[in-house]
Amino acid sequence: MKPQFNIGQSDFKNLIEKGGYYIDKSLFIKEIIEDNNEVLLLPRPRRFGKTLNLSMLKYFFEKTEEDNSKLFNGFAIEKENDLFTKHQGQYPILSLTFKDVVYTNFNSASFAIKKIIAEEFSKHDYIIDKLDKPEEEKYFKNIIYKEKNLDYFGDALKFLSKHISAYHNKKVIVLIDEYDTPIHYAYKYGFYDEMITFMRTFLSGGLKDNKDLHKAVVTGILRVAKESIFSGLNNLGVYTIISHRFSDKFGITEPELEKVCEDFGCADDLEGIRKWYNGYKFAKTTIYNPWSITKYISNKEDGFRPYWINTSSNEIIHELISESPLSVKKNLEKLLNKEPFKRSLREEIVLRDVKTNFDNVYSFLYFSGYLTYSTKERIGDEDYYNLIVPNKEVLFSFKDIISNWFNNSFGNDDLQLMLKALTEGDTKLFEKIFSSFVISTLSYFDVNKKNEEAVYQAFILGMLTNLSNTHEINSNKESGYGRSDISIIPKDKSKPGIIMELKTIDSFENESKDTALKNATTQIIERKYKTELIKRGIKEIIQMGVVFDGKRVWVQTI
Repeated sequence: MKPQFNIGQSDFKNLIEKGGYYIDKSLFIKEIIEDNNEVLLLPRPRRFGKTLNLSMLKYFFEKTEEDNSKLFNGFAIEKENDLFTKHQGQYPILSLTFKDVVYTNFNSASFAIKKIIAEEFSKHDYIIDKLDKPEEEKYFKNIIYKEKNLDYFGDALKFLSKHISAYHNKKVIVLIDEYDTPIHYAYKYGFYDEMITFMRTFLSGGLKDNKDLHKAVVTGILRVAKESIFSGLNNLGVYTIISHRFSDKFGITEPELEKVCEDFGCADDLEGIRKWYNGYKFAKTTIYNPWSITKYISNKEDGFRPYWINTSSNEIIHELISESPLSVKKNLEKLLNKEPFKRSLREEIVLRDVKTNFDNVYSFLYFSGYLTYSTKERIGDEDYYNLIVPNKEVLFSFKDIISNWFNNSFGNDDLQLMLKALTEGDTKLFEKIFSSFVISTLSYFDVNKKNEEAVYQAFILGMLTNLSNTHEINSNKESGYGRSDISIIPKDKSKPGIIMELKTIDSFENESKDTALKNATTQIIERKYKTELIKRGIKEIIQMGVVFDGKRVWVQTI
């Protein structure tokens, strides 16, 4: 029988019983058991198998009337005989997922959280008759009825774990999936402080010094700073994508991919799969994006596509890049040109501080799955990472973010008309539309006298991402006797190539626009910037000086 992925199926039992293809991650259970920490936080990018892994833990550990041991027949964990016998089906489980708390206001988010907690209480309503005090029964019922405000639910985790443990005479295992999803949306839509306050009370209060807790496993995307959420949790073990432990338990490893391709008959596609969906490093482990792999293999006739970036909103990423200073935009330019840049990474992130210290943007992008690293080195007491875009899929995402911003700011029709004029050498039309474009959108960039040319260059490069399917865009690339500001090389050699030299008017020298244009075009000629394009077989080359003065712009070709 031909194997088949059950895409989007995150319930382990349903997946196994329906014969869905499963990459054996069952030794994740062993690592959880053998870890000495009572509380484990495992942040991973979205769609990297967090929910399925927690579901697997639930079906392994939970004490139920039904025998779930058969779900693990043939998997690696079954061979761990003593461990399997000692722990399988032995614990009461408290399981919560916040992955769907994606609301734009606090009231709606609060109700969703109350509903999630109430549903878990309802699953354990068998304990009501065992509650000794009337106020405990009243609290239990108030949670189920959801009539109290969210603050009332702050002690719910500790309360429920205490009474479940007492009922079963066994310590509880707590599983919490996507704990930070409500926090991301609260940050985006302006109720961050209220959400952080509740999650701190709920999680820290429920997990700290909880004598009824055997183990808790918490997943999310980011490690939200300990001071913000996990305050006072001394029994916390945090394993991010930099950590060696659990590095191969989320996502698809190289050997696993080869086995998948063997089973599905796609060994010939490995090179393309590596280019599109590989590139992640979790510590020293090479990891592939599991969502994209399964989507590609299930839809091979559609070819390679950016599946992962279309699974949820990139609004926070858009916002951070849009509001970031020039230094961040210049590094983004390097990423688009497939050039690494060196940065240290901060594992703990306070979302509201990202915009006050934009160095945190790189950590946010890294731990969210938008960046990885090629190499790292120890400098002093810190590790520094050469950050890169992991693969073509994420590169597409960055280009899409920039392209969408320009399209939304100026209008796609006008933008396409301007780029058509540029690539066809219609200088007058290009100058006319580009001048209007600069006036309407350049406020996006922080322009001052110290960085004028760099700002204009980053601005134009952002605009040119719309040509990336048909042209190679380079900046400051060596050619002839120097480095041209921008070169645009067509993939179709019958089309014209373009060289752009950017200048700003020197107001201190009372420089005129004509003088500045002449200086730009003269530099192109004298330094023979077209050398590289000639070597690449481009017959027609448009050499263009572009001069800026504030939001005014002039263009001249040679």
